[in-house]
Amino acid sequence: MGADSFSDLDAYVRLPRLAGLWLSPDGCRLVTGVGTPDHAGTRFRRALWEVDPAGERPARQLTHSDEGESGAAFTPDGDLLFVSSRPSGAGAPAGGGRALWRQPAAGGDASVIAALPGGIHGVRVSPVGTLVAGTRMLPSSEGVESDRLARERREEAGVSAMLHEAFPVRLWGHDLGPDRPRLVAGPLGDDGELRDLTGHVGHALDTEGDWELTPDGRRVVAGWRVAAGGGAQRSALAVIDVATGERRLLADDEGHDYSSPRVSPDGSRVAVLVRRWGSADDPDDFWLALVPVDGGPVQALTADWDRWPEQPQWTPDGAALIVAADDHGRSPLWRVDAVTGEVARLTGDDAAYTDPLVSPDGQWVYALRNTIGRAPHPVRVSLVSSAVEELPGPAAAAPVPGKLEEVTAQAADGTPLRAWLAVPHDAGEPVPLVLWVHGGPMMSWNVWKWNSNPWLAVARGYAVLMPDPALSSGYGLDFLRRGWGSWGDKPFTDLMTITDAALERPDLDVSRTAVVGASFGGFMANWIAGHTDRFDAVVTHASMWALDQMMTTTDAPYHWLRELTPERLEANSPHRFADQITTPMLVIHGDQDYRVPIGEGLRLWWDLMSRSGVAHKFLYYPDEGHTVGKPGNAQVWHSTVLAFLDHHVRGERWQRPESI
Repeated sequence: MGADSFSDLDAYVRLPRLAGLWLSPDGCRLVTGVGTPDHAGTRFRRALWEVDPAGERPARQLTHSDEGESGAAFTPDGDLLFVSSRPSGAGAPAGGGRALWRQPAAGGDASVIAALPGGIHGVRVSPVGTLVAGTRMLPSSEGVESDRLARERREEAGVSAMLHEAFPVRLWGHDLGPDRPRLVAGPLGDDGELRDLTGHVGHALDTEGDWELTPDGRRVVAGWRVAAGGGAQRSALAVIDVATGERRLLADDEGHDYSSPRVSPDGSRVAVLVRRWGSADDPDDFWLALVPVDGGPVQALTADWDRWPEQPQWTPDGAALIVAADDHGRSPLWRVDAVTGEVARLTGDDAAYTDPLVSPDGQWVYALRNTIGRAPHPVRVSLVSSAVEELPGPAAAAPVPGKLEEVTAQAADGTPLRAWLAVPHDAGEPVPLVLWVHGGPMMSWNVWKWNSNPWLAVARGYAVLMPDPALSSGYGLDFLRRGWGSWGDKPFTDLMTITDAALERPDLDVSRTAVVGASFGGFMANWIAGHTDRFDAVVTHASMWALDQMMTTTDAPYHWLRELTPERLEANSPHRFADQITTPMLVIHGDQDYRVPIGEGLRLWWDLMSRSGVAHKFLYYPDEGHTVGKPGNAQVWHSTVLAFLDHHVRGERWQRPESI
């Protein structure tokens, strides 16, 4: 794979995409998922690959079905469990549903060990062989067989209606219904007998698998959503007895969410991420905490650390936890002492680390490492020396068509600002600049992006500036506070300041510039369009336009409305400045986007077209959500964006992509 993978969109969408990492109990098997287009090229499917934890053998592909596999886990004996809708004959779920498969460590064909009408997700297996997983059942169902019959009756009657009794009703790109998540449990075996553990619990459980078994297999510790008044929800922490289904709340406090429970190796404590809700005057905050499994006070470990921990993993001796946390455009691994809360940085490079797993001997942390300039790849990090060793992975690195540098500046209030800048190799003359604004807003430019990949623009001869303005994560609460509740103020001026600093470089052409942004980045693109005409083109994807409308139709309005009062919604809403827009805009939106509903894109499009004769365009996806997920649609996204930029920034003839 060469740099031409970024100048050829067909080649780009075929690049393997690694996601997820799973380690066997003995530490001898490491598995990752690799996404590629299916044979028809209409969707991405994931295959599972084994990576040698010692770094000596090449990676090997374990699964090959065109339906794809996901949700890997290991049995105590090292057999691989995964979820797939591949056909199997006897034992396969009726109607092509997703079943749980077991592939023996010693080799041989995989076989179905559980098939439920509502599918299976979040598979967990204890060292003693207890299996717990999530499934979906209709609210009226009283168990697996009851659910099967209820689904058949619903289908035969042609019923598609959903009756909601609580908020929310949608999330990201899917409806929350008609079925709801439940937990099922049983001994690990080949009979497929998993019993309903929780019964109908509404929205209490998620579909991501936010739960974990204790080492003795007797209890499940799970994130547990409860009503918080005013249509809001908060996430508590529950302990469920696997034998009886008896449930008690382990942590539940107003104004706090508890998530990502991780049970200590001795089964006595649970490490959990705590989110303190923000208010109109104070940003959200996150920290790592401990709570006894048998009950007791929640002990904050990192409340004084001005970084936000993620993905906690215990060391085998229970003395520490390994976490990732954003930090100045990186996301290193850190070690947190389980007694004192003292934090020590493990990795010192420019990378972001995800999916950390600690080896049973406590010598290594396995993770997927990635940067702005390199896609995720497997590595191991020494807990003794902090040395990072790359492991032979499923795919060779695809070299990007340029180089990555940093740009720094100072805001008017004296705050240091920084950004990544991707520039073409040896351009020979000043190149046009694209200001690419990240989403969130509480996130950072620190990871590789498959959707809206900046290197495709670099391959076309553009430089791409990726700043972290006010509200970005990894710079501390005071940096967030600068933009809290005033999205159109310092986040905007920070972006303009860092753009000015970048354009002082002689290799950038100050006369040819554009803006691209998605989600919150799309909000900023809209705001920029209404507040300056300095750019030649603006691309806005899944963007917020009329905040009063957006914040009552999004999937989780209660979250945003803690920060944005009615006065702030009005003051920061881009739609108020529609009359000032003179820059050509490419509007992109998916009809199945429930985070930023399609009404935002439709209203923006009407406000643009009813006001001016500027050559705006609207790229509409009836079958995509907040991000573009299908290979063909991803190609169209990039080809349309690049054609729009070429036309308005470089003065080239408008060329409509062939497939649209």
